[in-house]
Amino acid sequence: MSENRSIRILSAGAPKSGVRLCAEAFFGKTGQPFAVEFATAPVIKERVKTGAANADVLVLPVPAMQGVAGDGFVVADSVSVIGSVTTGVVVRNGAFDPDLTSVETFVAAMLDADRLVYNHASSGQYIADMIDRLGIADQVAARTVLVATGAAIMEFLVEDKGDKTIGFCQITEIKLLEHLGVHLVGPLPEAIGKVTTYAVGLCASAGNSREATSLIEFMAAPEGKRIFVDSGVV
Repeated sequence: MSENRSIRILSAGAPKSGVRLCAEAFFGKTGQPFAVEFATAPVIKERVKTGAANADVLVLPVPAMQGVAGDGFVVADSVSVIGSVTTGVVVRNGAFDPDLTSVETFVAAMLDADRLVYNHASSGQYIADMIDRLGIADQVAARTVLVATGAAIMEFLVEDKGDKTIGFCQITEIKLLEHLGVHLVGPLPEAIGKVTTYAVGLCASAGNSREATSLIEFMAAPEGKRIFVDSGVV
């Protein structure tokens, strides 16, 4: 190994649990240390393009990964799909659960909501576009709250006093943070649902590419895939 230097992983937040568990399992097998950092996909893309990523391995939604690979920041033939995550609806414990039976019932719930909260990540961008497509953007604009991360959504919901405040986040992040006092209501209605597929890839500027490549191969292998599935990335 390259003086046992840590593999630096920079990952989007939705597959957080699986990424960390895979890295820990890889460490258990090889003794290879790692350092992992999480950020939203838009922030990661900006850091990569400005040379501030400071990472060996990236985990991003497939379109974002294709973009940075196409620009030469990621080794194209290193990219492997690790699984998909579904966007869900989350509320504070004790608050009103919106009706997700159909698009119509959910639109009615959003129009009746105290606030709608989502983040600046790819999943949040999808929610903004969805609200626009549903034709209710103007009606909910004054009650829409944008925050930085999935964790910030949960924190806002817990602190918010409205009984009809609705949050939107990747289900993996919701399940990971339910101990804060929130719960998953369910995925979006099927007709407007969102599934985001994630990929892992090697940074072209990786400082220890051999070890990083081995980690990527582990993540994409059956054992790594099982770890991701167990964490909700399917």
